[in-house]
Formats: sequence, structure tokens, C-alpha cells
Amino acid sequence: MQYAKILGTGSYLPANRVSNDDLAKKVDTSDEWITTRTGIKFRHIADEHEKTSDLAVAAARRALQDAGVAADEIDFIIVATSTPDMIFPSTATIVQQKLGIGSTGCPAFDVQAVCAGFMYALTTANAYIKSGMAEKVLVIGAETFSRIMNWEDRTTCVLFGDGAGAVVLGASDEPGIIHSKLQADGNYIDLLKTPGQVMNGQVCGTPFLTMDGPGVFKFAVKMLAKVADDVIKEAGYTPQQIDWLVPHQANKRIIDSTAKHLGLSMDKVILTVQEHGNTSAASIPLALDHGIRNGQIRRGQHLLLEGIGGGFAWGAVLLKY
Repeated sequence: MQYAKILGTGSYLPANRVSNDDLAKKVDTSDEWITTRTGIKFRHIADEHEKTSDLAVAAARRALQDAGVAADEIDFIIVATSTPDMIFPSTATIVQQKLGIGSTGCPAFDVQAVCAGFMYALTTANAYIKSGMAEKVLVIGAETFSRIMNWEDRTTCVLFGDGAGAVVLGASDEPGIIHSKLQADGNYIDLLKTPGQVMNGQVCGTPFLTMDGPGVFKFAVKMLAKVADDVIKEAGYTPQQIDWLVPHQANKRIIDSTAKHLGLSMDKVILTVQEHGNTSAASIPLALDHGIRNGQIRRGQHLLLEGIGGGFAWGAVLLKY
């Protein structure tokens, strides 16, 4: 049987690093208010010339280098994003062109599941490899959420940042991705959304992200605990066998809750929310790459990745790195 294994990882953060104190000069907030409620201290914001595809390509090149794989060896590209360069074509095809492999004909498409996007993309890539339809897949989570922020709304603009993370998945005789589970419930679409759209040349509805913070928090805590339990149990594992929890980096209190539920100490959790803020689909691959490059995550260890986003859509992946 053929499995999917992580061959390499990479990430990219824009140079513009914005502190809580910087934001306090623009909106009625403070470092203490943001930190105590979210754990966030900094976030990175793309400059006006940087597009989501630019961030994605930078992360992809680092992942390819780490994997020792040439760009033209990739036979599938999946980009998870809610902030594409254009309505169409897909950001994945733009990434393909910028990597110089447009003529290879490898399939490329986007996945949109907001902050759960990387879980959906990774699970999709795993299915293609296990089926034999692909050998090497480039999976990217990339976002420029700063473009959909209302910078006068202190309840949302302090939470999000821009960035990208990527992994190269390759076919293997031994399990890499062990088990995954994806779920969604469209009854909660109004809790977190960006409803605006262009119709007949005009923007209809607000083009900014809107969020019911308490509602999101309550639902996220409940469903992340359940999907983590489900994936571990269905794979025949126990929480004690998990070496690292690599969660979506939205809010430290949500992360704390998931770790506590699983009985994991915080020294077994990859935590980057304080430096990155919520980078949506980019947050998990960013955290994964961070944990690998600083020596926390090592080959042979078991990782639990999990995240939830607007929709709601959520999921978890258990893998052996």
C-alpha cells in the first residue's frame, strides 16, 4: 500500500512586523487587552505589492529545497486560501506559473475552508497519493487577511496576520499520514464570514471580515476537542502517543483548552500565535515548519494537526513525521 509522507516544509512571513503597541496607536486597544484575551503579541502584514501567491511561492521554494525536490518533479499543487489573488484563475495556477512549471501540466487548484483549509488540502493531497494518482504533491496554506480587515474594528483587526506555509508530500511505503477527519456544519455561517462580493461592477455587502467572537470560541473549543478525540481513537492511538500537538494558531486560550482536554502539557504544543497572530490557512504549516526548524519536531515523532474555520469547517490529521 502507498502512503503519503512529509518530505520537506517551508514558510514565509512578510517583513512588516506589527506589534500590539503599534495597533494601539490606531484603534482603542492595548497590549494588555490583546495579550490576555488571545496570547497574540505580533503579526506580520504584507506590503501593498505582495500578493497571496508571492507568499505562497516563497514558502513553496523553501519546502522544495528542504525536501530536495525540484519544482518540475511536483505533479500536483493544492493551495488553501480564503484570500486569493483573483476571483479566478486559482492562486495555485499562479503559483505554478511563478515556480516556472506551468508547462509541466500538473494539476493545480485551490481549497477554501478558511482556517481549516490546510487540513482539507493535506487530506486531499493524501488521498491523491494513496490512490496512486500523484507521487509528489505541493500543499500550501497562504493568506493575506490584512486585505479583508476593517482596521477600525478593534475586535477583529488585532487578531489576524499574513503568511504562508508549505509542505511537500511524497509517496512512501511506510505511513506518514496515518489518519485524518474532516467535518463541517453550515448552520454556523453567520458566526464568522466575509459576505461582500462584486456584482455588476459593484461591491455588494461588507468586504470586511465579521466575527461573533464568543460564539466562535465556544464552538471551536467543543469541536476541536471532539475531532482530536475521534482521529486518535479511530487510528487506534492514545493521546499519550502524541509527541506534538500542532494546532491552528488563533487564540492561546483555545489551544490551552485542547491540550488540557487531551492531557498534554503545553511543552508538547507548538505555539506560534504570539508571533504570528491568526494567519488562517497558513497557521498550521507555519507552526509545523517553525517546530521542525527550531529542533522541537524530529523525524519519527507523531504529530496531531488540527484546526477550525468559518463555515464552520474543521478537521484533524494524525501523522508520523
